[in-house]
Amino acid sequence: MLHRLKLGVLLQWLILFLLSPAYEASSLGLTVHVVPLEEYGGKTVRAHFSVITPSPCPDLLAVCAAGEDCQAHRTALPFSYTKPSPAWCVRQWQKTVPSNYNTFLKLGFKTEFYVSIKADPKIRANNGKLNRPPFVALPPPLRASVNCPADFHISTKDLDGDNVRCRFARADTGECRDCFPHNFLELDEASCTLTFTGKAAAGQYFIYLMAEDLIPSPPTRQILYNSPLSSVPVHLSLTVEESASGCGSNPLVLDGTPDRDSVQFVLPFQEGKFNANYKSDLESVLEIAVVGPPDLYRVGFVSISNLAKLTMAWIRSANNLTQLLPVCFVANTKSFQSGLRCVWLYQREMRTLPDGTELRCNQTEMSLLLPVTSLTNVNLDELQLNSPTCPVTHNSTHLTAHIPLGGCGTKAVHSGTELVYTNTLKSVHHTVISRRPSLILPLACRIPGAQVKGSQFAVNFPTERETFGEVMVWLEFHLPGQGPRARLTSSPRFRSNVLSPRFRRDTGSESSTSNSSTQTGVQPEETVKTLDLYVLSNCSIDRAEMIVTECRESEMENLTDSRPIMEKGCMTSNNTLEIITEQNTFKIYRLDINSFSVSGTKMYIECKVNLCIATMPSGTCPDLCSNSSRSTSTLIDSVFTSTYSIRSGPVSLLVADFMDRNATDPPPSNAPSTPGPNPSQTATMPGRTPPASQVPSVTTNTNTNTNTTASQAPEVATSRIAGVILMTIAMFLQMTILQ
Repeated sequence: MLHRLKLGVLLQWLILFLLSPAYEASSLGLTVHVVPLEEYGGKTVRAHFSVITPSPCPDLLAVCAAGEDCQAHRTALPFSYTKPSPAWCVRQWQKTVPSNYNTFLKLGFKTEFYVSIKADPKIRANNGKLNRPPFVALPPPLRASVNCPADFHISTKDLDGDNVRCRFARADTGECRDCFPHNFLELDEASCTLTFTGKAAAGQYFIYLMAEDLIPSPPTRQILYNSPLSSVPVHLSLTVEESASGCGSNPLVLDGTPDRDSVQFVLPFQEGKFNANYKSDLESVLEIAVVGPPDLYRVGFVSISNLAKLTMAWIRSANNLTQLLPVCFVANTKSFQSGLRCVWLYQREMRTLPDGTELRCNQTEMSLLLPVTSLTNVNLDELQLNSPTCPVTHNSTHLTAHIPLGGCGTKAVHSGTELVYTNTLKSVHHTVISRRPSLILPLACRIPGAQVKGSQFAVNFPTERETFGEVMVWLEFHLPGQGPRARLTSSPRFRSNVLSPRFRRDTGSESSTSNSSTQTGVQPEETVKTLDLYVLSNCSIDRAEMIVTECRESEMENLTDSRPIMEKGCMTSNNTLEIITEQNTFKIYRLDINSFSVSGTKMYIECKVNLCIATMPSGTCPDLCSNSSRSTSTLIDSVFTSTYSIRSGPVSLLVADFMDRNATDPPPSNAPSTPGPNPSQTATMPGRTPPASQVPSVTTNTNTNTNTTASQAPEVATSRIAGVILMTIAMFLQMTILQ
C-alpha cells in the first residue's frame, strides 16, 4: 500500500515538472562593474551586477547570504518589457568579492550563469593609483530579422582613459562554460561593435564577451603585445525573428535624443533628464525598452502614429552606486528594433566644504556663508547662482548669498522620502576661453518626509489630469446639416485630404472622389448615403488639440472583420473628408456610406484618440500626415494624454432613425473616458433611444499599445485544459495503483 502511494505521489510530481516552465541556463544579458577597494589594496572589489532575466522576474533572496557585504537593489521602478517575447526584466545587486572571481550564480528557477572576473590589483605608473577596470553598458535584449544584417555597438567607458576592447570569451581559459562562437556573428574588437550577418535561423542565441582595458600607446610607438590590465564579463542575447516586411524598417532616432555614448554630469541632488524620440513608418512603437540605474524614472511614453517619445530622469541622492551609470534604450515594434543608444550619467566627485562654511535652511530660504580664503585663484565677481539675477555678495573675509526656496533658480526634487531644494554656486567666465580655476558648489536643503505636505511627484513631469483635467471623449453620428454643429456641416469647408501611404501602395487610388461627400440636403430615403462622424471631447484648455490616429468600421460588433477609415492620422481614401472646425478639441468627418460596402442597416466604428498641448506658446501639435512631422521630432515639444480607444454601439443607417432627433442634443453625461481599472465601459446619450448610434465603448490604454490579446485566449485555455487533463490522468493512475 505504501509502495503504491509513493508511486502515485511520484507520478504527480513528474507531471507537475512537465508542466513547469523550461529551465534556461543563461541570462538574456549581464554586465559587472568592478570597483577596486583601496582599503584592501585592490585584492577585493565591489562588483555591481546587472542581469536581464526572463519574466516572471525572480526575487533577489539568493544573491546575498548572511554575513556578506552585499546589497540587493529593490526598486519601485522595475525595468520590465515585452520584446522579445515572452517578456524580460532586470535585476541588480552589488557584492564584495575577490578581484579574481569565478562562480556560478542563479536567479529564480530559469536563469543560471557563469561569471569570470579578472581584476587583480595593478598600480598605474602614471598616477600611482590602483587600476580601475572598464565599464560596459548593458543593452536591452538584441533583436534582428532573418537575412537582415545589423550592427550592435556596445558602449564602454574607462575612468583611467585606457583603450577598451571586446573579444569573445574563451572556454579553455575558464571565462565561460558551454560557450561557442556563432558563424553568423562578427566582432570588431577595437570598437566593441557586434555585426550580425543575417545568416541565421530564427531563434534565440547567447553571446559571451570579455571587455578589457589596455594602456594606450603613442601613435609613433607600436607595442607588439599590450597585455590587458583587467577583464570583465559581458553577456548578450540576440533574438532572430522571421519578418514578412523585409529589411530597413527599423525605427529611426529623431533629433532631441542624446548622442550615442554621450555623458551627462550630475551633481548631488541634481536631476539628469533627457528624451528618447523615434519614428517608425511601418509599425507603431510598442515600447521604448530601457536598462539603467536603480530608480531611473521613465515617464510620458507616447506612441502616436509613426512617432514615439519617452522621458527619462535620474535624481542623484546619497548612494553607493558606481561613478559611471549607463542608460541604454531601444524602440521596439512588433517586428523590428531600433539602433541601440546608450547615455552615461557621471556622478561628479565633490570636495568637502571648507572649514567655516555655513549653509542654513529655513522655511523660505537657505543662506550661505563661505570663507573666501578657501577660494584660491577664483574670481569672486564671476560667481553666480542658477539665476544670474540673484545677488552674490562678498567682502575681504566671506561670501554670502540668501537663496529663496521659490526663486533664484532653486529646484525641488525628491530623494526617497525627503524633499530637497537645490541650487548651484558656480563660476561663469565672461570670455569664451579661460584658464582660470572654476568653482562648482552644489547647495541643498533637505526636508524630512514627515514635514513634507501636499502632493508628491518624484520627477517634474505633470500628470495627465493636472494638464488636461478630467478628460471625456465620445463619438456621435449625425446627418449633414443636423446635429450640434449643423452650422459647420450644412455648408462645410473640407480639409485637403492626405491618403495613407499604405492605402496608396495597396490600391494605387489617388483621386477617387465621391459625389455624395459634398451633399448637404438629405432626403428621407431608406438608407443613409452620407453621414457625419463627430469625435468629441470635453477638454476646455485653450491650446489643447485633438489628434485622431485611427478609425475603423465593421458590421461586426467586435470589429473582427473591419476596414480602415483612417490610419496613422491619414485618410485611407477620398471617400472620407475632414470638415474644418473653429476649435481644435473635436473633429468632424464626412463619411460616404456607399463606399463602405455595408450589406445591412447598421455598422460599428472604433477610433483611437489623443489630446495634445504644445509646450511652447508658438508651437503646434504634430500633423501626422504632414511630411514635416515625419522628418523631425514633433513630439519633443508636446504633452499628450493616454490613447483613448472609443467604440460606438450599433450605428443605424436608416434615414428614418435620424429624422426626429434633436439637433442640439448635449454630450453624454456619463461617457467615461479617463484612465481606470475598467477596460471597457459604455455610455448612452440622454433622452433618446433610437438610433443606437451613440453608445460608445471607451477603452483607455495608458501605455498607448492598443493591440488586443483576444487571440491569445485559446492558447491559455488550451494549456490549462491540458494541465487539468494530465492531473486527472495522474489521479486516475494513482487510484488504479492504490487498488
